[in-house]
Amino acid sequence: MLARILIDQAEIPGGGTLRLIRRGEELSITLGANELMNSRLSGSEEALAGLSLRKLSHLDAPSVLIGGLGMGFTLRAALGILGPASRVTVAELIGTVVDWARGPMASLFGASLDDPRVDMRVAEVTDLILVARNSYDAILLDVDNGPDGLTRASNDRLYTEGGLQAARAALRPGGVLAIWSSAPDEAFTRRLHKAGFVVEVEAVRARASGKGARHTIWLASRPAGPQTRRKLGASPPAPQIDSETGR
Repeated sequence: MLARILIDQAEIPGGGTLRLIRRGEELSITLGANELMNSRLSGSEEALAGLSLRKLSHLDAPSVLIGGLGMGFTLRAALGILGPASRVTVAELIGTVVDWARGPMASLFGASLDDPRVDMRVAEVTDLILVARNSYDAILLDVDNGPDGLTRASNDRLYTEGGLQAARAALRPGGVLAIWSSAPDEAFTRRLHKAGFVVEVEAVRARASGKGARHTIWLASRPAGPQTRRKLGASPPAPQIDSETGR
């Protein structure tokens, strides 16, 4: 049996420790007894990008916000779909995870972090959402195991009705909020409807091969009115963050 080797660990603001573990060629990120990510299981993270960005195929230069860097599967899938004029902002709360992406996880990321379309920020994605208005065509969230704040209790504010309304305001009309979860949650689906979204729920497999556990992706669209559609390729205003507070 292959040994599990601890490569590094990182403290989560507010409590908890992420651990990066190698077992043979396999990498995993754990929190306590919970495995959050595994290098063999990329299918549902790639689907998070694919399912949402296909809805933006009519746009020349969409602006996308990804919450949670993880092992880079969503980012790489998004870059493979988006055109050269697109913009992708990635918000990762824990700077050590970004260091892992350029170090022990570099083989998973390839050149994605150096892609000129990517703006990598060490920041809480909720803070970027709260200051944005009509800024993004898609917001892709994979910051927890679902709408229950397992990794960090403050993630719960993303999934409240107020947090969802803030996400809706951050999207352009016709934009998509896509959320990854390890399991379905009917109450959360109702909350998305109440926040004014048109909602689709997709069950996807954990493995790119179409095998493995089923995960859930919510595709919540902000309705586009006839007076609010933007021209293709219009450049979005960049969210402004206060240099002192980071908000």
